[in-house]
Amino acid sequence: MLKSAETVAAWENEILPEDYFRPLDLSAVYGRRAPLEVDLGCGDGSFLVASADLNPAHDFLGIERLAGRVRRACRNIGRSRITNARVLRVESFYAVQHLLPPASVEVFHLLFPDPWPKRRHWRRRVVTNDFLAAIHRALVPQGSVRIATDQMDYFQEIERLVAQSARFAMSSDTEVRSAHSTFEKRFRQSDLAIYRLLLRKVSPSRNEVASQ
Repeated sequence: MLKSAETVAAWENEILPEDYFRPLDLSAVYGRRAPLEVDLGCGDGSFLVASADLNPAHDFLGIERLAGRVRRACRNIGRSRITNARVLRVESFYAVQHLLPPASVEVFHLLFPDPWPKRRHWRRRVVTNDFLAAIHRALVPQGSVRIATDQMDYFQEIERLVAQSARFAMSSDTEVRSAHSTFEKRFRQSDLAIYRLLLRKVSPSRNEVASQ
């Protein structure tokens, strides 16, 4: 069972912070210092495990709020015998805002977040101005966010929010990847459209730095 000065595991490969009000000591969690990639809403860990297996020089953190999915993700990590992936059970926004140290993440992956398709539920969508600000803070200089969704209206809303901010440079994500989430595999089999976006962190201005 994984243990460190920073964390005590509930499930093997699950991080259970001793203090949910201070950032994680990532070097204690992984036993090394390496570029970190974070899978927000990692589900059963399909993308997380495949990515970690393909990139052993990077560390991978899956964030998921549902206990059953966390359990499956941890089991999938264990079966794969990889050592560079962990899972944290908490809301994505809370994790980004409070548990990830500033300038600690190389890449965020936000793959098929809950679209909350009914207009009255749009306020529950994870991508907001506050979420983008928290993501920007956690990214290393020139760090990136890779977003994928099957919902055109959500994609357009994300584009609009990013365009109003000076925090990111925005472009289409055209990278061909070998790792896929369970949702992406399903959408590919059904030949459904997938909308992708790549955000690159833009360094804050001197005025922004001074106000922090």
